[in-house]
Amino acid sequence: MTVTPTRRERLREAAVAEIKQAARRLLAEGGPQAISLRAIAREMGMTAPAIYRYFPSLDALVTALAGDLFDELREAVQAARDDAGDDPLPQILAMSRAFRRWSVAHPVEFGLVFGSPMPGVAALELCRDRDHPGARFGQPFLEAFLELRRRRPFRTPPLDVIREQLGDDLEPLRASHGDLPIDVAWAFLSGWTRLNGMVAMEVNHHLQWALTRPEALFELELSAFAHQLGVVPDADR
Repeated sequence: MTVTPTRRERLREAAVAEIKQAARRLLAEGGPQAISLRAIAREMGMTAPAIYRYFPSLDALVTALAGDLFDELREAVQAARDDAGDDPLPQILAMSRAFRRWSVAHPVEFGLVFGSPMPGVAALELCRDRDHPGARFGQPFLEAFLELRRRRPFRTPPLDVIREQLGDDLEPLRASHGDLPIDVAWAFLSGWTRLNGMVAMEVNHHLQWALTRPEALFELELSAFAHQLGVVPDADR
């Protein structure tokens, strides 16, 4: 049975959403250091102490905002996956491109959720359970890797080498995504570090010394990763 929110609950939800929207505007305009309860209160025409009725601290507000950004990004990559058809390899490539597009379009937001953790909000980096927004964001990628392995096992380093090097250190990944096959864990982490590293360099303008169009290198890296796995994209066949 659907429970209809009370008027008080609806007003509270609207106030929480408005506070987070104000925080995001401040973030986009001045970076994480620009977010303050005083600035948000001034923008909303209320007192700073009044915001404590909705968030117990600035850190709690920033954590909630970052959670919304993870969810927004997850929706973008999931939509790209849905549009990519049934084959998991095109899905992975499409989601990677969607991640890059969102990140390049939202560089300050990217910095909040994937940059150096802000003091007091380190919990953003510690995706220790499946309900964490960061874990939810990664789930579509992981599902595609699992399906890719089921359909056509990919090339990896020797499994005993992966187990020896990574097996005892994968507890954080297991906590957020379950006990994965070791080759899937390696492929997922290898792909993510490659993807995030490329995008971070572009977002932070660390490739301008070498490239006029970072997307060209990004596409080559996607293709190279597929070849590394021994799974060739259709365009390369």
